[in-house]
Amino acid sequence: MKKTILTFGLISGGIMSAMMVVTGLIGKNMGFDKAEVLGYSTMVLAGILIFVGVKSYRDKMNDGIISFGKAFKIAMLIVVVSSVVYVATWMILFNTVFKDFMEQYAAAMVEKAKASGLSAEQLAAKKEEMLKYKELYKNPFFRAAITFMEPLPVGVIMSLIASFILKKKQPSVA
Repeated sequence: MKKTILTFGLISGGIMSAMMVVTGLIGKNMGFDKAEVLGYSTMVLAGILIFVGVKSYRDKMNDGIISFGKAFKIAMLIVVVSSVVYVATWMILFNTVFKDFMEQYAAAMVEKAKASGLSAEQLAAKKEEMLKYKELYKNPFFRAAITFMEPLPVGVIMSLIASFILKKKQPSVA
């Protein structure tokens, strides 16, 4: 079971990390909104490895039988491994290549708020919010937690779907 979880978790995490690098490098030109859509689309694509991992375990190591609970456990452990790879990649990139990420992100969010026609008071509140967020983001534990929360909801949903679809009860003996 460990080999299945590590194999498919590392491949899934590798896919998300590779796209994170690509998106980070070209994202400045495409804008944060489009980069976010591309990033989450990649997470869904990488999530296919959850299905493949659970099916592989069920068919090769468990005689074609798996309960919903066991499938969900395997799926979520794949998600955890994949997410850890994703977070580790971001932590390295943030401290090396994308040191100015929060400056650019905060400026983009304030600009988006201006374009939406907020009042001066609301705009000032948005600027204050972004200043607080930038300060929080300096803490590596906060940054890691926030980054971990990006792929997690996608992984949980895909794990539930995979577990439901791939569960197979033991054949009844006649």
